[in-house]
Order: sequence, then C-alpha cells, then structure tokens
Amino acid sequence: MRIRIVGAGAMGRGIAQWAATAGHTVELCDVRTEAVTAAVEFVRSMLERAVQKGRMSAEGSAAALDRLIPLDDPWAGGPDVELVIEAVREDLDTKTEVFVRLEQALPATAVFATNTSSLSVTRIAAALKDPTRLAGLHFFNPVPLMKIVEIVPGAATRPEILPALTALVESCGHRAVTVADTPGFLVNHAGRGLVTEALALLEETVTDPAGIDRIARDVLGLRMGPFELMDLTGLDVTAAVIDSIWQGFRYADRLRPSYLTPNRVAAGLHGRKTGRGWFDHGPEAPAPAPEPPVTGDVDRPVFVHGAAPQNQDAAALRAALTAAGAVVETGAEPSADAVVLVPVWGTTVASEVAAHGLPAGRTFGVDPLLPVGRRRVLAVTPAADPAAARDARAVLARAGGDGDGPCAVSVVRDTAGSVAQRLLASIVSVAASIAERSLAAPADIDLAVTAGLGYPVGPLAWGDRIGAARMLELHRALHRTTGDPRHRPSRWVTERAQLGLPLTAQGTSPADCTARTAPS
Repeated sequence: MRIRIVGAGAMGRGIAQWAATAGHTVELCDVRTEAVTAAVEFVRSMLERAVQKGRMSAEGSAAALDRLIPLDDPWAGGPDVELVIEAVREDLDTKTEVFVRLEQALPATAVFATNTSSLSVTRIAAALKDPTRLAGLHFFNPVPLMKIVEIVPGAATRPEILPALTALVESCGHRAVTVADTPGFLVNHAGRGLVTEALALLEETVTDPAGIDRIARDVLGLRMGPFELMDLTGLDVTAAVIDSIWQGFRYADRLRPSYLTPNRVAAGLHGRKTGRGWFDHGPEAPAPAPEPPVTGDVDRPVFVHGAAPQNQDAAALRAALTAAGAVVETGAEPSADAVVLVPVWGTTVASEVAAHGLPAGRTFGVDPLLPVGRRRVLAVTPAADPAAARDARAVLARAGGDGDGPCAVSVVRDTAGSVAQRLLASIVSVAASIAERSLAAPADIDLAVTAGLGYPVGPLAWGDRIGAARMLELHRALHRTTGDPRHRPSRWVTERAQLGLPLTAQGTSPADCTARTAPS
C-alpha cells in the first residue's frame, strides 16, 4: 500500500517508521521541509538502533528506509496513494484545512484518516465534499512501541473503511479497537477513572501524592501511580483532557475534575518537562522522603471486628495475623488493651465505631483488598490514639501480602473505602459506563486499556476478579456513605450483578432476539 503521512512531528515520524517497517511505501511530508528532513534522520537512527539490538536485520532496515519517501509538497498529486494519515497539530481548523486541500489533490479512491486524540472525527469530516471517506486512526506515542490503535468512525464514514483499517493495523503488528466518536475516544476516556479519583482523594487529604502512588503500585499493581503518571504526561495536558471529556459528556459526575489542578497549571507545575509537578524532577531534585519506620509494639493484642463466617474479610485478616504470629483475640468483644482492626468495604471506620460501640481511640480500618506487593493500608480516624495507631501498624506489618515476613504499612486518613478501593471502583465504573453506552465492546475496552495505559488487567476483567456482586456492593456503599453521585452504581455493573453475568460479557441485545437464524 502507498500511504501519505502529512505532519512530520513526533507522531508522524513514528507512524512513518511503523508503516515503512511493515512493508508499505510511505510518503512523508510537512509544510516545513526541515521537519521532514529531521524526521527521516530520526527514523534512520531508530532503525539503526533496532539493528544494533538484534531486533532487525541490516537488510530489513535498508529496505524500510528505501520505502520512506520525503515529499516536498503535502498537496502534490498522488494517483497511487491509497491512504492518507494526517498527524498535524491538535487544532480543528488546521486539520480541516489539510483535508480540504488533500481532497482537491488526491483521487476519490484515497481513504483519509486523522490521528486526532481529542477532536471530533465527524466535525473534521464535515468540511469535505465527501465526508464518507474519512475516519479516525488514533495512534499512541511512541507509535512503534504502543501496539494499540483506536479506529474511530465519524457519523458519515463508509462502513467498509473500518474493516479495511483494522486489517491494515493488525497486518502491521498492532492491535486495533473500534470506538465511538466521543470525547476522549476510549483510552483517554477510560483513563479518567484513575486520575480523577486520585485527585478527589488528595482533595480530602486522605494521604499525600506519594502515598497514593505507593498504594496504587503495591496494592493494585499499577506500573505507575496516578501522580507519577500526571507528571510524566504533563499536568497541563492531563487537566485539559479531564476538562474536555467532562464537558463533552455534559458534566457527568463520574468524570468531575478537581479544583486542585487549575492553579498548579497556571503556576507552571506541569511535571517532568518543567522540573516540578506533584514531585521535583531533574538532577538537583532531592531524593524522595523515606517512609516512616515501624516503631510500635508488635506484640500488642489485636481484635479483628467482624463476625465469622459471614464476614470473609475479617476471617481472612484474622488468619493472616495468626499465621504471622500476632496475638489475636478470639472473644466476642475486644479486651481493654487490644487494638481493634476493622476490614472496611466502601464504608468508614467512624461509621463502624458508631454502629457497634467500638473504642474510638484504638479502632482502625484495614483495606481487605489483597496487595500484589508487600503493602497493607491502615486507616485512622480523628479520634485515634497515636500510640495505639503505631502499635496497630506494627501488628499489621507482620501480616505481609504474601504471608512471608513483614510488609510495608501505609497510614491514611479514614475515608469511605480507603484509597485502593476508591481507585479501583472508579476505574471499573468509568469503563462500565463506556460499555453501557456501547461506545466500545467490553473486550475492546479491556484490550485498549491494558495496551494503552499499561494496567495489569483490563478494568472489566479486573472487576470480574473481585466479582460483579462485590463490585456492586462497593459502589453502593461508597454512594451511600459519601452521598457523592460520582459513586452512583452504573447500570452495567448493577444488571450483571443481579443476573449473575460477568462484567466482561456483552450480553443479549434486542437485535439478537429479532435477527433471523441461519437456515439449518
């Protein structure tokens, strides 16, 4: 296939490398000739590096470079061009002007694709005489390594274009997902669950950014915590995406931005690119502060609140502490000296103290989510006795995540569901809202999020690991405890929990029930 790429910046040169390496003839052009020259040299250096690392032969590298053709004029005629991929700056007027001029220069048989990450594909196509020829083809940076592409049909896109683009993407070694032309498409939309909830937790001073990041990594298994991720992406970019998706979905509570970001953006605290964001960066940045050492009495008696066998979280915590050698009381009530640990699921420690008459000064919450690393989370209320909290932390540190020696224990402010539950609930909830609107198929949601965001598992499959009924219990408890509509259970989770279906199941649609069956 002969492909023309308009725009020789970071995205354009990455797409050019990807397509030429896969065997396609690539015309690379830009209104700035120097940008094309620099892009070709960049691709050459990347291919040479691939040869040096043994990922590509010298012959393959030379052949790919031969297929990369610098073009002086983006608007030159091209009777053999079958596909044009636009990768210019993210501005509606600029992109529409590019396609209007290309429509005049290229044959009607050429398919047009925009690499927009946030603009409406339908609005870009509306400027064309033939809007049916244009679709979204959204790559992620760096293109050769991020092996996922979103294919976005506009309202008028010809149906046959979508399978053709899917076949192209997958023949070149990437995965393709088809998503609706909505704000943020799929990956950026799904990614709001993590960062918006992390910011909400920070608003409540549950813990600091480093503390939230530790829990996200060590309990949920994310490669990067949400604040690390914002510093890497750039808070200016993250804040703009959060605002545009929230506004695009008509101010949906589930996507609500934080009041914390505008002033930080205005102050230039954008992250790595400015040297300072949520954290300090660069050679002069101080080393991260170490976590406080565990100093409490590891032998203090502990009472785990929650009747067995109904309360499986309490039973599991009791078993882990006993196996680690902790002094675990077995009576119906805690002794006068025991610290009381309460596994909470979407609720607060304070509500358990009030409901059951527990001693406020020595009662603490424990997140029952099993950590993937060696970290537990202890929640303290404003009534907590600091000495008792230190002892509770020491006792809990004995019950490591894998039962083999002590673990780290984060101490956070009491809040509904604690940190990891809130983050996970939001990740699952936003993905479920995408599925229930039919913006993307469940399998595509999970594929795009794992490939595009690096989550250890797709959000719907993650919810299934917990269980649809237990996820619904968590969402209902968060909604009831906080009164915040951002936690309102989605129809997708509610129905599947009620019907015994997994969250990853597409389910039966009315169309399935009216379609003709194939003749036997």
